[in-house]
Amino acid sequence: MLIIRYESMRIAEIERNGPLEALMPTEYRMENEMDAVLIEKSHPMAWLTLNRPEKRNALGLDVMKEIIAKLDEVAADAEIRVLVVRANGPVFSAGHDIKEMVSHNNEAAYLREVFSTCNRMMLGLHRLPQPVIAQVQGIATAAGCQLVAACDLAIAEPAARFATPGVKIGLFCTTPMVPLVRVIGRRRAMEMLLTGRFISAEEAERFGLVNRIVPADQLAQAAREWALEIAQYSGYTLALGKRAFYEQVDLSEEAAYGYAKEVIALNCMADDAREGMTAFVEKRPPQWGHR
Repeated sequence: MLIIRYESMRIAEIERNGPLEALMPTEYRMENEMDAVLIEKSHPMAWLTLNRPEKRNALGLDVMKEIIAKLDEVAADAEIRVLVVRANGPVFSAGHDIKEMVSHNNEAAYLREVFSTCNRMMLGLHRLPQPVIAQVQGIATAAGCQLVAACDLAIAEPAARFATPGVKIGLFCTTPMVPLVRVIGRRRAMEMLLTGRFISAEEAERFGLVNRIVPADQLAQAAREWALEIAQYSGYTLALGKRAFYEQVDLSEEAAYGYAKEVIALNCMADDAREGMTAFVEKRPPQWGHR
C-alpha cells in the first residue's frame, strides 16, 4: 500500500478549482500497481481501476472476483460517497476473457461460475450504496459494455466505442443485454445485440448509455469533478436515493408511486433531511451527519 502526502498540492487545487476541492483529504491510498484491480481512496471518493492493459482489461474469472472484493471494501467504507470505475491502457474493457473460456469450453460448471460471478459483480454495482461513475476510454465491448451499462452514470472520451459483438463469434450477449436494455431501450439494444456493430461515443450519448462526452485529455479531471459534485451531498441520502431508484424503475407507475411515497416519508424523518430542510429555511449550508 502506498501513502502519498500532498498537502501543498491540495491547497493549490482548492485555490484553483473552488470549494468542492475542500472535500479532498491529505492522504491518498493506492494498491500495489501489479494487481489486476486497483482501489484508490481519496475520501470522499474512490477509484476502482482495471489494470490488465496487456489483456485489454479482459474480465477473467479471477479479475471479476477481485472486483467483487473491492466493491465490498468500498461498500464498507462510510467515508466514500462516490466510486469511479476506470481502466489503465488504451481500452476500457474487451469483455470476458475468451481465451480463458475456450480453454474451459467443455466444463459446464466452470462456465456457469464465470457467468454467475459476472452477475454478482454487475448486481454489486447496483447494490453498492455509493453512486458509481464509469470513466470510459477506447472500447467497451460485450461484458465491458455491460460494465458501463451497470454503472449509475458514464462519461467517455470522443473516441470511445461500444459494442455487444458476441453474435459474430456464435455467442449471443445475453448477460450484457440485461443492463443494456434497461438503459437504452428495446429497439436500440436489439440492434446492438443482433448486429454486433460498434456505436460511437456520440451514438452512445444519444442512446443514453453515456451521460457526457469530454475531450480525452480532460476525461480524468471531468470524472473527478463530477464525482466531487455528487459527493458534497449526504451519503445517507445518496444511498437511499440510489436504492429507491432501482427498486421502483421496473414497477408499474402506480406501484412506483406507492413505493416512492413511503421512501420519501421515511427520508423526511432522517437526521440529514431534517438538517437540510432547517439549513434551507435558515439560509445556511447544511452540515451532514450522513445518517
